[in-house]
Amino acid sequence: MSFSEKPVLTGERTALRPFTADDVPVMAEILRDPDVLRLTGSPVAEFGAERLRQWYGTRSEQPDRMDLGVVDRATGELVGEAVLFEWDEHNRNCTFRILVGPRGRDRGLGTEATRLIVGHAFEQLGLHRVSLHVFTFNPRARRAYEKAGFVAEGVERQTLLHDGEWIDAVRMSVLAHEWAAHRGRPGPPAL
Repeated sequence: MSFSEKPVLTGERTALRPFTADDVPVMAEILRDPDVLRLTGSPVAEFGAERLRQWYGTRSEQPDRMDLGVVDRATGELVGEAVLFEWDEHNRNCTFRILVGPRGRDRGLGTEATRLIVGHAFEQLGLHRVSLHVFTFNPRARRAYEKAGFVAEGVERQTLLHDGEWIDAVRMSVLAHEWAAHRGRPGPPAL
């Protein structure tokens, strides 16, 4: 198991691929989007061009995480990123996050990108658990995660101060045996 190799993962509507320095202007634009900043809990301060160039220019060199660009296959345009990080090699688990900019929203690209990278985590890397957290004011993301098989585990209370209000986050995960049973397409939730 290694996060050193950065694969290209291809679905019907999206492709995930390693970042290049050429992606910096597009990611800078995506990271200026108010919804991206709010829904990811990112600081409002603008990410400087040099900082972004250094960050995205070195993602392929990182042995303990996997940062991949999300590309809309219909247009060939980079629309976001999907990331496996906080790798715990001994316990075979990691954390997942994704962000999709305005040009990639509301067409199922995020759900498919989630299935691609999480499927890679289980089927190729042999992970046991992939977890994430989603802020409670982001029900669209939570639905996408549930469609990909993530299950809510609990609430992390007041983790984000946004516009003077404390926001909770829901911790979610999917386990290897669950993924093997549904491959990112679970049935409807039990009532």
